Amino acid sequence: MHVGDCASHCRDVMDEVGDAVVADRSVLRSILLGYLSRGHVLLEDVPGTGKTLTARSFATALGLSVSRIQFTPDLLPADVTGTHVFDEHSREFEFQAGPLFANVVLADEINRASPKTQAALLEAMEEGQVTVDGDTYALPDPFFVIATQNPVEQEGTFELPEAQKDRFVVKTSLGFPDEAGELELVDRRADRHSQSPTASRVCDEQTATDVRTAPERVHVERDVRKYLVRAARATREDHRVREGVSPRATQRLFEASRALAAIQGREFVTPDDVNAVAKPVLAHRLVLTPDARVGQVERRDVVGDVLDGLTVPSVNARRPAQ
Repeated sequence: MHVGDCASHCRDVMDEVGDAVVADRSVLRSILLGYLSRGHVLLEDVPGTGKTLTARSFATALGLSVSRIQFTPDLLPADVTGTHVFDEHSREFEFQAGPLFANVVLADEINRASPKTQAALLEAMEEGQVTVDGDTYALPDPFFVIATQNPVEQEGTFELPEAQKDRFVVKTSLGFPDEAGELELVDRRADRHSQSPTASRVCDEQTATDVRTAPERVHVERDVRKYLVRAARATREDHRVREGVSPRATQRLFEASRALAAIQGREFVTPDDVNAVAKPVLAHRLVLTPDARVGQVERRDVVGDVLDGLTVPSVNARRPAQ
C-alpha cells in the first residue's frame, strides 16, 4: 500500500476511535504505531480510564476479529492457548482453539495472572503461533495484542517479567482526561441511550492487512539510522540504568519511526520521528538501579535525557529507491 493511502486509512481509524473514546490523539497514534510495526501494545492505567473500550474500538474500526481474555490469578495457560478435547464421534483428540486465535486480542489486566500464565503469551507474541502438547498451531494474520495492566503497586498484581515487557513495541497510558474531556464524557452519555459508546468499522480485513506494508516503503537515511542506534546504546551507559534496552528494542525503534512517518504520509523518517516514539518504545524496557528506584527516577525522563545528549543529524527529504 502507498504511504499516502496508509495515512488516510490511519486518520479514519483514529477519528472513529476518537469518537468512541475520550483520549489524547497522541495516545491513539501510539497504539496504531504498535499495529503498523507488527508488534503489540501495553496500556497501563488505573481502572475506569477506558483501556478496554479503546482496545475494542480499535479492533472494530480495523474490521478485524477480536477476543477478550480477562486475566485472573487462577487462569491457566490452556485457558489462553487452547487444549485438545476428545471427540466421542471420531474417537480422536481434536484441538479446541483458545481465545488467542483472533486478529486482535485484548489481554485485560495481564498482570493479575500468575507468571506461568503470562509466560504462555510469549511464544504467541513473538512467533505468531502456540504450541500445545507438542503440536504447533499458527495464529491468525494479522495478530495484534493490546494488553492492559493496572499499576504494579495495586494489590493482587504481578510484575511482568522483563522478557515479556520487551515483546511490547509500545507502552503508553490513557491517563485521566482533563476537565473538558471529562465533561465531554458526560455529554456523550447524555446524548445516547446505551451505557457504552461504540465504534464503527472503517476498514475491511484486507485493508487492515495492507496498511502494515506501508512502513516498508519508508526510507531511513544512514545518519538517522546511526542516530536511533546511538539513542538505544546510550541507555546502557546511563548511571541510573542497570540494564539498558536490547538490540530488539533498537530494531523496534527503527520500525516504530517508520510507522510514524507512514501515519503522517511521509516516505522518509526524520530525527523528530525518532524522538517522538523513543519514550513509548524504549522507556518500559529499562531496568533502573536500586538507587534510581529509591529516588523515584522516571524511565521516560532517562530516555529524554539520553536524547538531549545526542547530536541531531540533518536530513534531506527524499523518496526511497524504487
